[in-house]
Amino acid sequence: MDTELSLADVARLEDVVDRAALAEVCRSFFELFSLPVRVFSRDGTLLSDVHEEQAICRYVNGFAPGRAACSALVGEVRALDPEGGPVEHPCFTGACYRVVPIHYQGRRLGRFVVGPYMPAERREVPRSLLVLDDRIDPRAARDALGEMPRVRQETIERITEHLRRVLDLILFSGHRAYLTSQMHVASVRESYRELTEKTQRLQEAYDRLKELDRLKSNFLATVSHELRTPLTSIIGYSDMLASGIAGELNGEQQEFVETIRSKGDHLLALITSLLDLNKLEQGNLPLRREPVAPSALIDDLAKTVLPQAQKKGVKVEVDVQGARDPMPLDPVRIKQVLFNLAENAIKFTPKGGSVRFGVRATEMVDGADDEGALGLVLMAAPRRAVEFWISDSGIGIPSSEHQKIFDAFYQVDGSSTREHGGTGLGLSIVKRLVDAHGGRVWVESKPGEGATFRVAIPEPDELA
Repeated sequence: MDTELSLADVARLEDVVDRAALAEVCRSFFELFSLPVRVFSRDGTLLSDVHEEQAICRYVNGFAPGRAACSALVGEVRALDPEGGPVEHPCFTGACYRVVPIHYQGRRLGRFVVGPYMPAERREVPRSLLVLDDRIDPRAARDALGEMPRVRQETIERITEHLRRVLDLILFSGHRAYLTSQMHVASVRESYRELTEKTQRLQEAYDRLKELDRLKSNFLATVSHELRTPLTSIIGYSDMLASGIAGELNGEQQEFVETIRSKGDHLLALITSLLDLNKLEQGNLPLRREPVAPSALIDDLAKTVLPQAQKKGVKVEVDVQGARDPMPLDPVRIKQVLFNLAENAIKFTPKGGSVRFGVRATEMVDGADDEGALGLVLMAAPRRAVEFWISDSGIGIPSSEHQKIFDAFYQVDGSSTREHGGTGLGLSIVKRLVDAHGGRVWVESKPGEGATFRVAIPEPDELA
């Protein structure tokens, strides 16, 4: 950025001068003193020109030699680039031009030319004018020269010095604006450079994460499949041992075999969850929709978890509010969603508590749960939907955890001494399966007041 700021040094007059302000100053100067003013940059670019053609110039240009002499004189004056201080350049008409250098920060950036004007002490028509052409009339030339502004030497010096100081102020103001703009440009460039670098780093990190995610998915799929085969054998042989195929077992042996089978079932459920999660992440778990009565799913759920609830001493209640008309759902996946939620409800409900399963017909509007989508919601048509809910009288969930609990492997109590077991995959799978149905899942809970999980599933778009 320091390199960029060094560019704020003034190298060209046109970079820092405000041309509108410059023209206004030259115009005021002309109106006040009737003296023509032209401002040139260092390379001879005309930046401002305020003048009126003089009577003597119109007269002389009526003769071919006069036109040639005027053109040559203009070229000489324009080429003047004084270094030390102002210089005067005489005109063949007897008039004079004063050329003043414009310096800023020790650099010569340009010059301004005042004139032509007639020195006050000159009274006669100079011979250099009369010899241009035999047809020049001395009386007419004198009358034309009389209309030219006359200025004494000390006056022209004061006037040009005053104009030089005014131009210094314009340069200072323009330089300040130029410096500000250069700093802004440098700042923008630096910000853009930093943003580009950050974007590149983010892209590299994203690519690495994407590759790691792919490797993780492949690893999970491979390991899960490799574990599933021997685990199935373990469960099968434990079943055969428990059934007495290999001989009668005593009470302690029977207990050991039941433990092996129970833990094998638990591990198989974990592997199945990992496989399901991997398929959901890769989009390889298609839905097989068929007409299903939502009320029947709740009734079936209650019958499935009733033995588990009774074993723990938890009461099961069912609340079906309509929702008996079939809806196109994937019954296997919706049962998986409801069973995961019901299993959690029973697990976190103490003995003597209760869980409640319910379903009702409702409507859903696309985007209704999106923050800032109110305008779209008001214009969208509602779709037929069904809402399942599973409530418990358990320990509850803090509001700060309501969104996190749907992340894979996340547990509210992640300590090694937590009371309730689990892998933290169940709710993540629930959310992904609900998302695949185009629905939404959320929780309503406070610590110590239990929790209610709600799942809303809309009718598919093609049937809406």
